[in-house]
Amino acid sequence: MDIGESKASVVEDIDARYQQLGDLSRKIHANPEVAFQEFKAAGWLAEYLEESGFSVERGICELPTAFRGSYGAGKPVIAFLAEYDALPKLGHACGHNLIATCAVGAGVASKRAVDSFGGSIVVIGTPGEELYGGKVTMAERGAFDDVDIAMIAHPAGENIATMRTLACQTLDVEFLGKAAHAAAKPESGINALEALIQSFNAINSLRQHISDRARIHGIITDGGEAPNIVPAHTAASFIVRAEDDSYLDELKEKVINCFTGAAKASGAKLEYRWGERYSAMLNNLTLARLFRQNIKSLGQDMCLGDASLRSFSTDVGNVSQLVPTIQPLVAIAPADVLIHSPGFARAAASEDGLRCLLGAAKAMAMTLIDVLADPEIFAGVQEEFRKGK
Repeated sequence: MDIGESKASVVEDIDARYQQLGDLSRKIHANPEVAFQEFKAAGWLAEYLEESGFSVERGICELPTAFRGSYGAGKPVIAFLAEYDALPKLGHACGHNLIATCAVGAGVASKRAVDSFGGSIVVIGTPGEELYGGKVTMAERGAFDDVDIAMIAHPAGENIATMRTLACQTLDVEFLGKAAHAAAKPESGINALEALIQSFNAINSLRQHISDRARIHGIITDGGEAPNIVPAHTAASFIVRAEDDSYLDELKEKVINCFTGAAKASGAKLEYRWGERYSAMLNNLTLARLFRQNIKSLGQDMCLGDASLRSFSTDVGNVSQLVPTIQPLVAIAPADVLIHSPGFARAAASEDGLRCLLGAAKAMAMTLIDVLADPEIFAGVQEEFRKGK
């Protein structure tokens, strides 16, 4: 089978599975599960891959809701990444039900290409993207060590082949003070809430003097027990974002200084913990151009990139630092319907959303064919990655 015939078979396969894939997407959407609790979604996706001829290993990397479905043998190994965790209270307002459906659809549709050209397909189920950076843990535990190329498509409000992202790291802080009666004996207390409020004020002042692209945002998770008790314990969660890893390190030190200063001023004890770190996305332009060409051949217009867009963070960035990776954005809603909103959750369950992401599944599988059928293309992808690193 030549390249043209192989790409046509991808389109036919996904079209033939349209109802099945739609049912899978809607089922995941109707049963939202937050990070590392995606037992139903992971089970349904693994079952679908097994029924479609894949060998599936569940619970990889010591994560119960992670999995790896494999088909074929030998190199190159091309991975389609599936995300399927939902947001607390908002459900699938980031469209991960569509990301998962796109990944398994692309994987299954690529089987004939692997039979013809060799190589291997893996569909890797990656839980906990929204809150905990599951791919960070999976990368550290070797999930991508044998992968040569990784692809994932993300729902959005525009069509862009390269996703520019911010490096980021989470921060959990606590202040430990001393309880006292707020009216009868306030001088005997140490106010942990005042320490946290001072920290927020210091962060607000710091924002005037950081890079335009950098972001610092957080919430109070514990503000005290009662208004007539001097708060002895408070807690907050923050995310610190920057354009690159070096500026993130610089910014982290300034952020911690805001908290240590408040601790000294208030007398409260500061405890903090930095969480998972998301790297900035390293886009492979050779792959992105192939994907763009393929999706345009299906009638979906797409630009290569937009340098002004750099406000998201994703653990796909960590994968992109290890292997050549793309994460194109695919429009499922107008640009004014924002990701992580109820409107976007509705779009993720819509027929238009499904149709657009299955178009991306076709384009990812067609890009796999380009790579498997032409060793020079594969070599070019790898060479760009080496130079980029």
